[in-house]
Amino acid sequence: MTDLHFYEPANGHGLKHDPFNAIIAPRPIGWISSADAKGHVNLAPYSFFNAFNYTPPLIGFSSTTWKDTVANIQETGEFVWNLVTMELAHAMNATSATVPPEVDEFALGNLTKLPSRLVKPPRVAESPVSFECRLSEIIQLKGANGAKVEAWLTIGEVVAVHIDKRLIQDGVYQTALAHPIVRAGRRGDYFEIRPDAMFEMPRPA
Repeated sequence: MTDLHFYEPANGHGLKHDPFNAIIAPRPIGWISSADAKGHVNLAPYSFFNAFNYTPPLIGFSSTTWKDTVANIQETGEFVWNLVTMELAHAMNATSATVPPEVDEFALGNLTKLPSRLVKPPRVAESPVSFECRLSEIIQLKGANGAKVEAWLTIGEVVAVHIDKRLIQDGVYQTALAHPIVRAGRRGDYFEIRPDAMFEMPRPA
């Protein structure tokens, strides 16, 4: 039999670092730009991020603690998701700094604001793909015992999509061609998605 490390999270994991978010990996990065009602812009990455539905297209991210991004989205009902590529890795990391609301994270990452078409928060001009989103709902998460935790799941409907045409070949978006990076575990582990790591496995008929 396999020698297993077993633990119950409520009692601690018994390792040097919590393995939870390293096991659920890689995870897409929710690089979210938002703005408050006065126009102050925020840009921050979230590692608990994914897509949840095709029609309408829904994406969401979870924020552990109530942060400026969630507050802005609750106030205005809008946000933008920006794809993080290998080329933008260090810029994205710079925007993860904990700073006061008046600090411009675009400046921290040496990034350019680009106007969106349908929503007010700007896009990251250097990002090859952006989703303009309108808020669907914000849910405070709960444990199995019903107790609320300090985490909020923000779900938005994608209402506009911007794609660099260089990533579209024969009418198909080439995921790996963008060299996106995805989150692994610990405090700073990531993976790069590359074309040589892609393989195809059609679903059974």
